Amino acid sequence: MPPLVDLILLHYHRMTEVESKVLVEDVAKAPSEASDGDRRREFLSSFTPEDDKRIMRKVNNRFLWLIGVIYVIKTIDYTNAASVKVLQVGEDRNVLNELNMSANEYNWVQSIYFISYIIFEVPSNLLQKRLTPRLWQSRIMLTWGIVLACHAAVQNKHALYALRFILGMCEAGMFPGIAAQLCGWYRSDEMGTPIMWMFGFQNTSGIIGSLLTYGIAYMNGMRGLSAWRWVYLLEGIFTILFSGVIFLVLPDWPKSARTKKWLTEREQEYVETRLSENAPRESDASFDKGEVIDALRDQRTYSFMLSQILINFAGYALSWQLPTITTSLGFAGLPRNQLLNIPPAAASVLAIVFTGWFLKRAYITRPAYIMAVIMGPLLLFFILLAVLDDKVGIYIACVFGTMFYAVYFIPFWACASPFISLPFSPSSALTASGRTGRSSSLKGTTGSAFTLAFQSCVGQVGGVIGPQLFQSRFAYNGYKTPFAICAAVVGVAWVTNGWTWWLTRNVEYDVLRVRRLRIQEEREGRIHAGEDVRVFEERVFYEGVGRRKGEV
Repeated sequence: MPPLVDLILLHYHRMTEVESKVLVEDVAKAPSEASDGDRRREFLSSFTPEDDKRIMRKVNNRFLWLIGVIYVIKTIDYTNAASVKVLQVGEDRNVLNELNMSANEYNWVQSIYFISYIIFEVPSNLLQKRLTPRLWQSRIMLTWGIVLACHAAVQNKHALYALRFILGMCEAGMFPGIAAQLCGWYRSDEMGTPIMWMFGFQNTSGIIGSLLTYGIAYMNGMRGLSAWRWVYLLEGIFTILFSGVIFLVLPDWPKSARTKKWLTEREQEYVETRLSENAPRESDASFDKGEVIDALRDQRTYSFMLSQILINFAGYALSWQLPTITTSLGFAGLPRNQLLNIPPAAASVLAIVFTGWFLKRAYITRPAYIMAVIMGPLLLFFILLAVLDDKVGIYIACVFGTMFYAVYFIPFWACASPFISLPFSPSSALTASGRTGRSSSLKGTTGSAFTLAFQSCVGQVGGVIGPQLFQSRFAYNGYKTPFAICAAVVGVAWVTNGWTWWLTRNVEYDVLRVRRLRIQEEREGRIHAGEDVRVFEERVFYEGVGRRKGEV
């Protein structure tokens, strides 16, 4: 190596001292970098598609059912406020009458929850790496279960508002924490599967929650408690008990000590080696300020965030008002009105399963799928809610509006995962040498935790505003005015997703391309060990809005 260095210095004697030093370091590092790539390919090539399926089946068995149930419980526990509103509606034991609240005042029950959720989302998620996902997620569920059970004891609206704020604080960090953890186990092109399970299970919560509320309605007056108090008490107790299951079962990271109980060391290495370059890893620092700064400078953080705010604005408005709408239609009396919430939830589950299947086959990029969902059926059914007078038509629009709102999140969160710790642009990743490359602050764990939490918490602003649309003064025409506003917001969301498509078009096409290569090699009995998706120095597939010639 010394003679090679002397030759370089002699040939480039006119270069500055810094430039010469950089070139020498690059030549010295090149063989090591090449050998690392060769070792990675050799290691991955030693596995077969059957090995991959066997290993990932273990991972799926550990994660999918558990995160699904967690998300069911979470969704039931924060949406039950909408269901209990119509329990014993018009009777003395209705929650509004017992707490002396108007319908407009009750809307703040949901808004206050989301305000708290927004405030505490980021700090909660940043603590997960230091305390491990298992400990932090079990703490989250234990504390929110306790707070939820305490809802049964409130005697006035002020106590209810206070508990809703504390509930949001306790639940904050649950979803982005799980999403950040999944990025350390699944490749970007595989993220659709766990996201599908989470949101598929989430929408079964509409079925389960409606059945629970329907059954608990018959406990009204038992031991002196109104039915709505029993809803909070029983669901809170179950949540507390399930936090113990999370503590015992939820994994941490692929190379954590506890993972050795169900994966061999070679399998642990395989799970981490197959990940893309920006995936969070066990060896990453607990906190890296540079990754936070990079996330805040990235335009994609704000494009995803704006899309989520706008879609949540309309979606949360619909989900909050859905029990009231179905009850007012008059198709079923109390308490059977709760059962009318089941078809929207069931339709959502079926649509989510189809979306997961479709995305897994890599027919189109995920932002393109999002834009098709928004501009087509989602916008259509919100428009119908704003103009229809026919009760059957309104109910059908509720079913399909709820369904396509749920579908949106599968490609959205699967698409967001490759960008959780990217720099603002390739030029911002310049190293001291002046060459484009991955800086030391872009390893992923802090970036994953911060960006997912920051994006998710600000995206919940829609949950604060949405319920406030349904003021009593709009009830005279079936709340057509709020739904017209929602339809307009959905239209704007389509435009913002066009911005997201533009910012992510190269990496998203790269994800699609590599996914197709992986599918092809699996059919031929091999594991794809070749070039992977580039996220820090993205490949260029587009000239403006059109793909380059030869790109299929």
